[in-house]
Amino acid sequence: MWWLLTKYAITALLVIVISEVAKRSDRLGSLVAALPIVTVLTLIWLHLEKQSPEKINNHAWFTFWYVLPTLPMFLVFPWLNRQFGFWMALLFSCLITIALFAALVWVLNKFGVRLW
Repeated sequence: MWWLLTKYAITALLVIVISEVAKRSDRLGSLVAALPIVTVLTLIWLHLEKQSPEKINNHAWFTFWYVLPTLPMFLVFPWLNRQFGFWMALLFSCLITIALFAALVWVLNKFGVRLW
């Protein structure tokens, strides 16, 4: 139980630190948010919890592919936010990401990479 609470506390602390840094500096906050901190922390948690190397490797492998369809969201969100406001921009950005994810799954299936 303590281990689970420790994991939650450290993970939550990272999110809070990133949001606080972003309040003070757009550039530094974005840089810190762009770092794969959550993924690295997840790999560490999996290792410390004695998960198999295959499980840890799979997590890293799939994370690479799942990041790709999220990247365009960061390009279109600022424009959508100016045009439609925050909530609509967030909704449209999420829908675009879902569509790109589906397209990526379809394309990668043609090359034998199974994401879903």
